[in-house]
Amino acid sequence: MNNSLQAVIFDLDGVITDTAEYHYLAWKALGEDIGIPFTREFNEELKGISRMDSLDKILALGGRVNDFSLEEKEQLAHKKNEHYKELIQKISPLDILPGIQELIVEIKEMKLKMGLASVSKNAFTVMDALRLTDQFDVIVDANTIANSKPDPEIFLTAARLLEVDPSHCIGIEDAAAGVDAIKSAGMFAVGVGSVQTLYKADVVYESTSDLSFKNMVELFEKNKK
Repeated sequence: MNNSLQAVIFDLDGVITDTAEYHYLAWKALGEDIGIPFTREFNEELKGISRMDSLDKILALGGRVNDFSLEEKEQLAHKKNEHYKELIQKISPLDILPGIQELIVEIKEMKLKMGLASVSKNAFTVMDALRLTDQFDVIVDANTIANSKPDPEIFLTAARLLEVDPSHCIGIEDAAAGVDAIKSAGMFAVGVGSVQTLYKADVVYESTSDLSFKNMVELFEKNKK
């Protein structure tokens, strides 16, 4: 059943745990500090992209793109991250999203490799808090790549470190930029969320509790024929 599938590579935010609320609160506080309030709807546009790219979007929203030097922008991004790090102190294994622990067990039982591909620079902190770090063979975060999603670099790096060909990998994402990255890497893309947003994925499940490893593998194999 899984003779050509060798690895499953997860995104972190919105797939393994939902830190999106903490990111939203931290960005919202920063936005208010610099006079750019924004909505939860706008915050959806920040999902799956890097910290500096998120800041650029917020500054563009407020018409303040040219108001800050690179150094000042780096200070703003740092301030947001410090606030975010305070907020994620509350994370525990209870915050692992429904169905994920069961999925990890099934992947382990099939003797497949597992990787994490997260553009968060706090991926290790979050994974440690969830007590999942030792479950994964490889964790690739924003500190080890040059290009953020939708560039495929993060998924290609995970595959290289896992020593598997990208075509033998399933990638799981909740953001359109992440799905684009998976597809560009030549992997089978599993989306978690809205079909309208994640329409480029090979299969979309509404939530993590709907993830079916058996179904995923069957669709992966069918895709290879």
